[in-house]
Amino acid sequence: MGAILDRALTAAGHEVTVVTRRPTRERQIGWDGLTLGRWAEVVDGGDVVINLAGRSVSCRYTAENLRAMMDSRVNSARAVGQAIAAAAQPPRVWLQMSTATIYAHRFDAANDEATGAIGGSEAGVPDYWAYSVDIAKNWERAQAEAPTPATRKVALRSAMVMSPDRGGVFDVLLGLARLGLGGPVAGGAQYVSWIHDEDFVRAVEFLIERDDIDGPVNLASPGPLPHREFMRTLRAARGVAVGLPATRWMAELGAFALRSDTELLLKSRRVVPGRLSAAGFDFGYPEWQPATVDLVRRARSSRPRAGRSPLT
Repeated sequence: MGAILDRALTAAGHEVTVVTRRPTRERQIGWDGLTLGRWAEVVDGGDVVINLAGRSVSCRYTAENLRAMMDSRVNSARAVGQAIAAAAQPPRVWLQMSTATIYAHRFDAANDEATGAIGGSEAGVPDYWAYSVDIAKNWERAQAEAPTPATRKVALRSAMVMSPDRGGVFDVLLGLARLGLGGPVAGGAQYVSWIHDEDFVRAVEFLIERDDIDGPVNLASPGPLPHREFMRTLRAARGVAVGLPATRWMAELGAFALRSDTELLLKSRRVVPGRLSAAGFDFGYPEWQPATVDLVRRARSSRPRAGRSPLT
Protein backbone atom coordinates (compact mmCIF):
# COMPACT_ATOMS: atom_id res chain seq x y z
CA MET A 1 0.00 0.00 0.00
CA GLY A 2 2.91 2.32 0.65
CA ALA A 3 4.20 1.77 -2.88
CA ILE A 4 0.73 2.41 -4.30
CA LEU A 5 0.33 5.69 -2.42
CA ASP A 6 3.89 6.85 -3.10
CA ARG A 7 3.45 6.20 -6.82
CA ALA A 8 0.08 7.94 -7.04
CA LEU A 9 0.77 10.96 -4.84
CA THR A 10 4.16 11.60 -6.43
CA ALA A 11 2.62 11.39 -9.90
CA ALA A 12 0.03 13.94 -8.78
CA GLY A 13 2.79 16.42 -7.96
CA HIS A 14 2.99 16.05 -4.19
CA GLU A 15 6.31 15.98 -2.34
CA VAL A 16 6.37 12.56 -0.67
CA THR A 17 8.97 11.41 1.85
CA VAL A 18 8.99 7.69 2.63
CA VAL A 19 10.03 6.65 6.13
CA THR A 20 11.26 3.06 5.95
CA ARG A 21 13.44 0.53 7.74
CA ARG A 22 15.47 0.00 4.55
CA PRO A 23 16.03 3.30 2.71
CA THR A 24 17.53 2.76 -0.74
CA ARG A 25 16.89 5.92 -2.74
CA GLU A 26 16.12 9.62 -2.63
CA ARG A 27 13.10 10.75 -0.63
CA GLN A 28 13.55 7.85 1.79
CA ILE A 29 14.59 8.18 5.45
CA GLY A 30 15.42 5.29 7.76
CA TRP A 31 13.82 4.46 11.09
CA ASP A 32 13.45 1.50 13.40
CA GLY A 33 9.67 1.68 13.76
CA LEU A 34 10.04 2.37 17.45
CA THR A 35 11.97 5.51 18.38
CA LEU A 36 12.24 9.13 17.32
CA GLY A 37 15.04 10.07 14.98
CA ARG A 38 15.91 12.24 11.98
CA TRP A 39 12.72 11.11 10.30
CA ALA A 40 10.71 13.23 12.76
CA GLU A 41 12.14 16.34 11.07
CA VAL A 42 9.96 15.75 7.99
CA VAL A 43 6.88 15.40 10.19
CA ASP A 44 7.48 18.91 11.56
CA GLY A 45 6.14 21.22 8.87
CA GLY A 46 4.60 18.46 6.76
CA ASP A 47 0.97 18.66 5.68
CA VAL A 48 -0.06 15.03 6.07
CA VAL A 49 1.30 11.96 7.84
CA ILE A 50 0.17 8.52 6.63
CA ASN A 51 1.39 5.68 8.85
CA LEU A 52 1.18 2.22 7.27
CA ALA A 53 3.90 0.56 9.36
CA GLY A 54 3.43 -2.96 10.72
CA ARG A 55 4.65 -6.50 10.26
CA SER A 56 2.99 -8.23 7.30
CA VAL A 57 -0.01 -10.42 8.14
CA SER A 58 1.03 -12.82 5.38
CA CYS A 59 2.75 -15.25 7.73
CA ARG A 60 2.05 -18.17 10.03
CA TYR A 61 0.13 -16.93 13.06
CA THR A 62 2.56 -18.26 15.63
CA ALA A 63 2.74 -16.64 19.08
CA GLU A 64 5.98 -14.94 18.04
CA ASN A 65 4.55 -13.55 14.79
CA LEU A 66 1.32 -12.38 16.45
CA ARG A 67 3.34 -10.52 19.07
CA ALA A 68 5.48 -8.97 16.31
CA MET A 69 2.29 -7.84 14.52
CA MET A 70 1.04 -6.21 17.72
CA ASP A 71 4.30 -4.55 18.73
CA SER A 72 5.21 -3.25 15.27
CA ARG A 73 1.81 -1.59 14.86
CA VAL A 74 1.36 -0.16 18.33
CA ASN A 75 4.96 0.98 18.76
CA SER A 76 5.14 2.67 15.36
CA ALA A 77 1.84 4.48 15.97
CA ARG A 78 3.11 5.71 19.33
CA ALA A 79 6.34 6.94 17.73
CA VAL A 80 4.41 8.84 15.06
CA GLY A 81 2.23 10.36 17.78
CA GLN A 82 5.36 11.47 19.68
CA ALA A 83 6.81 13.06 16.54
CA ILE A 84 3.59 14.98 15.88
CA ALA A 85 3.28 16.05 19.53
CA ALA A 86 6.85 17.42 19.46
CA ALA A 87 6.46 19.27 16.14
CA ALA A 88 6.57 23.07 16.12
CA GLN A 89 4.36 22.94 13.00
CA PRO A 90 2.35 19.73 13.34
CA PRO A 91 0.65 18.23 10.27
CA ARG A 92 -3.00 19.04 9.85
CA VAL A 93 -4.03 15.37 9.49
CA TRP A 94 -2.68 11.98 10.56
CA LEU A 95 -4.04 9.00 8.64
CA GLN A 96 -3.25 5.87 10.63
CA MET A 97 -3.61 2.44 9.08
CA SER A 98 -6.00 0.07 10.83
CA THR A 99 -7.85 -2.98 9.49
CA ALA A 100 -11.31 -4.26 8.66
CA THR A 101 -10.34 -7.37 10.65
CA ILE A 102 -11.49 -5.44 13.73
CA TYR A 103 -15.07 -6.46 12.87
CA ALA A 104 -16.70 -9.74 13.81
CA HIS A 105 -16.74 -12.86 11.68
CA ARG A 106 -20.34 -12.78 10.47
CA PHE A 107 -22.62 -13.62 7.55
CA ASP A 108 -25.95 -12.07 8.56
CA ALA A 109 -25.30 -8.35 8.10
CA ALA A 110 -22.66 -5.93 6.90
CA ASN A 111 -20.41 -4.02 9.28
CA ASP A 112 -20.30 -0.25 8.97
CA GLU A 113 -18.65 2.12 11.43
CA ALA A 114 -21.87 2.98 13.30
CA THR A 115 -23.56 -0.41 13.69
CA GLY A 116 -20.81 -2.94 12.93
CA ALA A 117 -20.04 -5.61 15.50
CA ILE A 118 -16.48 -5.53 16.81
CA GLY A 119 -15.03 -9.04 16.86
CA GLY A 120 -13.26 -11.04 19.51
CA SER A 121 -16.09 -12.97 21.14
CA GLU A 122 -17.53 -14.98 18.25
CA ALA A 123 -18.40 -18.60 18.88
CA GLY A 124 -17.01 -21.41 16.75
CA VAL A 125 -13.85 -19.69 15.53
CA PRO A 126 -10.21 -20.30 16.55
CA ASP A 127 -9.23 -18.55 19.78
CA TYR A 128 -6.31 -16.75 18.18
CA TRP A 129 -8.67 -14.84 15.87
CA ALA A 130 -9.51 -12.70 18.89
CA TYR A 131 -5.87 -11.65 19.11
CA SER A 132 -6.09 -10.17 15.60
CA VAL A 133 -8.99 -8.04 16.84
CA ASP A 134 -6.97 -7.01 19.88
CA ILE A 135 -4.17 -5.90 17.56
CA ALA A 136 -6.60 -3.66 15.68
CA LYS A 137 -8.05 -2.21 18.90
CA ASN A 138 -4.64 -1.43 20.36
CA TRP A 139 -3.45 -0.01 17.05
CA GLU A 140 -6.32 2.46 16.96
CA ARG A 141 -5.98 3.21 20.68
CA ALA A 142 -2.34 4.20 20.22
CA GLN A 143 -3.41 6.85 17.74
CA ALA A 144 -6.43 8.02 19.72
CA GLU A 145 -4.40 8.50 22.92
CA ALA A 146 -1.58 10.47 21.28
CA PRO A 147 -1.59 14.10 22.54
CA THR A 148 -1.90 15.84 19.16
CA PRO A 149 -4.71 18.41 19.54
CA ALA A 150 -3.74 20.39 16.44
CA THR A 151 -3.81 17.33 14.16
CA ARG A 152 -6.95 15.62 12.92
CA LYS A 153 -6.79 11.83 13.26
CA VAL A 154 -8.34 9.23 10.96
CA ALA A 155 -8.05 5.45 11.45
CA LEU A 156 -8.20 3.64 8.11
CA ARG A 157 -10.07 0.37 8.64
CA SER A 158 -8.98 -0.99 5.30
CA ALA A 159 -10.17 -4.11 3.55
CA MET A 160 -7.78 -5.95 1.23
CA VAL A 161 -6.39 -3.54 -1.35
CA MET A 162 -6.54 -5.12 -4.78
CA SER A 163 -3.66 -4.11 -7.05
CA PRO A 164 -1.82 -5.87 -9.90
CA ASP A 165 1.52 -5.18 -8.21
CA ARG A 166 3.71 -8.25 -7.82
CA GLY A 167 3.49 -9.90 -4.42
CA GLY A 168 0.15 -8.34 -3.48
CA VAL A 169 -2.97 -10.26 -2.51
CA PHE A 170 -4.50 -10.00 -5.99
CA ASP A 171 -1.29 -11.31 -7.54
CA VAL A 172 -1.48 -14.37 -5.26
CA LEU A 173 -5.16 -14.98 -5.98
CA LEU A 174 -4.64 -14.58 -9.72
CA GLY A 175 -1.79 -17.08 -9.59
CA LEU A 176 -4.02 -19.63 -7.87
CA ALA A 177 -6.73 -19.08 -10.48
CA ARG A 178 -4.26 -19.62 -13.33
CA LEU A 179 -3.28 -22.94 -11.78
CA GLY A 180 -6.92 -24.06 -11.55
CA LEU A 181 -6.88 -23.71 -7.74
CA GLY A 182 -9.15 -20.68 -7.51
CA GLY A 183 -12.26 -22.44 -6.27
CA PRO A 184 -14.26 -21.88 -3.09
CA VAL A 185 -12.53 -22.59 0.21
CA ALA A 186 -14.47 -24.36 2.98
CA GLY A 187 -17.70 -23.90 1.06
CA GLY A 188 -17.03 -20.29 0.10
CA ALA A 189 -19.84 -18.68 2.11
CA GLN A 190 -17.45 -16.36 3.97
CA TYR A 191 -17.57 -12.77 2.75
CA VAL A 192 -14.62 -11.03 1.11
CA SER A 193 -14.28 -7.28 1.55
CA TRP A 194 -11.95 -5.51 -0.83
CA ILE A 195 -11.12 -2.15 -2.39
CA HIS A 196 -9.65 -1.39 -5.81
CA ASP A 197 -6.25 0.29 -5.56
CA GLU A 198 -7.39 3.40 -7.42
CA ASP A 199 -10.34 3.82 -5.05
CA PHE A 200 -7.97 3.30 -2.12
CA VAL A 201 -5.81 6.20 -3.34
CA ARG A 202 -8.82 8.39 -4.04
CA ALA A 203 -10.33 7.62 -0.63
CA VAL A 204 -7.09 8.63 1.10
CA GLU A 205 -7.03 11.89 -0.85
CA PHE A 206 -10.72 12.45 -0.07
CA LEU A 207 -10.09 12.02 3.65
CA ILE A 208 -7.11 14.37 3.55
CA GLU A 209 -9.31 17.11 2.16
CA ARG A 210 -12.37 16.52 4.36
CA ASP A 211 -11.63 18.40 7.57
CA ASP A 212 -14.99 17.30 9.00
CA ILE A 213 -14.11 13.58 9.14
CA ASP A 214 -12.10 12.00 11.93
CA GLY A 215 -12.00 8.69 13.80
CA PRO A 216 -12.47 5.26 12.21
CA VAL A 217 -13.36 5.08 8.51
CA ASN A 218 -13.94 1.86 6.56
CA LEU A 219 -11.93 1.71 3.34
CA ALA A 220 -13.85 -0.99 1.51
CA SER A 221 -15.96 -1.19 -1.61
CA PRO A 222 -19.74 -1.18 -1.10
CA GLY A 223 -19.88 -4.61 -2.79
CA PRO A 224 -18.46 -7.33 -0.53
CA LEU A 225 -19.42 -10.79 -1.72
CA PRO A 226 -19.09 -14.44 -0.72
CA HIS A 227 -15.75 -16.05 -1.47
CA ARG A 228 -17.24 -18.51 -3.98
CA GLU A 229 -18.64 -15.62 -6.06
CA PHE A 230 -15.50 -13.56 -5.58
CA MET A 231 -13.29 -16.31 -7.02
CA ARG A 232 -15.79 -17.27 -9.75
CA THR A 233 -15.74 -13.67 -10.98
CA LEU A 234 -11.95 -13.53 -10.88
CA ARG A 235 -11.68 -16.79 -12.86
CA ALA A 236 -14.09 -15.47 -15.48
CA ALA A 237 -12.05 -12.29 -15.88
CA ARG A 238 -8.89 -14.38 -16.32
CA GLY A 239 -10.57 -16.84 -18.70
CA VAL A 240 -10.19 -19.85 -16.41
CA ALA A 241 -13.16 -22.22 -16.54
CA VAL A 242 -12.45 -24.42 -13.55
CA GLY A 243 -11.44 -23.69 -9.98
CA LEU A 244 -10.93 -26.69 -7.75
CA PRO A 245 -12.63 -26.31 -4.36
CA ALA A 246 -10.67 -26.70 -1.15
CA THR A 247 -11.79 -28.08 2.19
CA ARG A 248 -10.71 -26.49 5.45
CA TRP A 249 -7.88 -28.99 5.95
CA MET A 250 -6.71 -28.47 2.37
CA ALA A 251 -6.67 -24.72 3.05
CA GLU A 252 -4.52 -25.39 6.12
CA LEU A 253 -2.01 -27.31 4.00
CA GLY A 254 -1.97 -24.59 1.35
CA ALA A 255 -1.53 -21.84 3.92
CA PHE A 256 1.32 -23.77 5.51
CA ALA A 257 3.02 -24.13 2.12
CA LEU A 258 2.61 -20.41 1.46
CA ARG A 259 3.74 -19.55 5.02
CA SER A 260 0.45 -17.80 5.60
CA ASP A 261 -2.62 -18.38 7.77
CA THR A 262 -6.15 -19.56 7.04
CA GLU A 263 -7.72 -16.65 8.93
CA LEU A 264 -7.04 -14.57 5.82
CA LEU A 265 -9.23 -16.99 3.83
CA LEU A 266 -11.80 -18.21 6.32
CA LYS A 267 -12.84 -15.16 8.33
CA SER A 268 -16.02 -13.61 6.93
CA ARG A 269 -15.20 -9.91 6.52
CA ARG A 270 -18.46 -8.31 5.48
CA VAL A 271 -17.51 -4.64 5.67
CA VAL A 272 -19.10 -1.64 3.95
CA PRO A 273 -18.01 2.03 3.69
CA GLY A 274 -20.71 3.73 5.75
CA ARG A 275 -18.93 7.01 6.46
CA LEU A 276 -17.33 7.37 3.03
CA SER A 277 -20.66 6.82 1.30
CA ALA A 278 -22.47 9.21 3.63
CA ALA A 279 -19.83 11.87 2.92
CA GLY A 280 -20.43 11.56 -0.82
CA PHE A 281 -17.38 9.58 -1.90
CA ASP A 282 -17.94 8.17 -5.39
CA PHE A 283 -16.35 4.75 -5.92
CA GLY A 284 -14.89 4.16 -9.35
CA TYR A 285 -15.18 0.40 -8.78
CA PRO A 286 -18.08 -0.34 -6.42
CA GLU A 287 -18.57 -3.89 -7.76
CA TRP A 288 -16.09 -6.72 -8.13
CA GLN A 289 -16.74 -7.73 -11.75
CA PRO A 290 -15.52 -4.53 -13.45
CA ALA A 291 -12.80 -4.16 -10.82
CA THR A 292 -11.33 -7.59 -11.49
CA VAL A 293 -11.53 -7.11 -15.28
CA ASP A 294 -9.44 -3.96 -14.88
CA LEU A 295 -6.98 -5.63 -12.51
CA VAL A 296 -6.49 -8.64 -14.77
CA ARG A 297 -5.89 -6.38 -17.76
CA ARG A 298 -3.31 -4.37 -15.86
CA ALA A 299 -1.63 -7.48 -14.50
CA ARG A 300 -1.26 -8.77 -18.05
CA SER A 301 0.25 -5.49 -19.22
CA SER A 302 2.56 -5.38 -16.14
CA ARG A 303 2.20 -1.61 -16.06
CA PRO A 304 0.08 -0.69 -13.01
CA ARG A 305 -1.37 2.79 -13.26
CA ALA A 306 -0.61 5.34 -10.59
CA GLY A 307 -4.13 6.71 -10.59
CA ARG A 308 -5.25 10.28 -11.28
CA SER A 309 -5.26 12.56 -8.27
CA PRO A 310 -8.24 14.84 -7.64
CA LEU A 311 -5.85 17.19 -5.80
CA THR A 312 -4.33 18.40 -9.06
